[in-house]
Amino acid sequence: MVDLLQVGVITTPHGVRGEVKVFPTTDDPTRFKQLKTVLLDTGKEKKELHLENVKFFKQFVIVKFKEFQTMNDVEHLRRMPLLITRDQAVPCGENENFIADLIDLNVVTEGGEELGVLTDVLQTGANDVYIVKRKNGKELLIPAIRQCILDVDLEKKCMKVHLLEGLLDL
Repeated sequence: MVDLLQVGVITTPHGVRGEVKVFPTTDDPTRFKQLKTVLLDTGKEKKELHLENVKFFKQFVIVKFKEFQTMNDVEHLRRMPLLITRDQAVPCGENENFIADLIDLNVVTEGGEELGVLTDVLQTGANDVYIVKRKNGKELLIPAIRQCILDVDLEKKCMKVHLLEGLLDL
């Protein structure tokens, strides 16, 4: 399982006092209000930042970090992910998993046929769709609904699915 979970990506500076606009990658952007710290992934290191203020603007979260005071201080942070540790995460409900934990699972049918590896998750609004890369290089799209997803075993890194009629024909 992944130790760090992404909760957002810094897009641009906001104003002149060192605030940044964050595109949230979490199901519940209001969770930023409860966070005291996040980790900034610079690509070279993970730097702990302390949240001083959080507000919301359209689909963005506006964050002020204690470490930065001016627009120039945050200009270089564009496109950098914000991460939290697993113990900071909101616990998943029953039959829910973090997307990061699903990536790279082996996907098999209820009959044991290997379909491929889960490479991405599309969040469509109605239900998620799992993208499975087949051995032949093609992608298989599997809706994340109870009728299709029979079992997820994170320890064995395996997802058992029931293929609805016609899914392999797409």
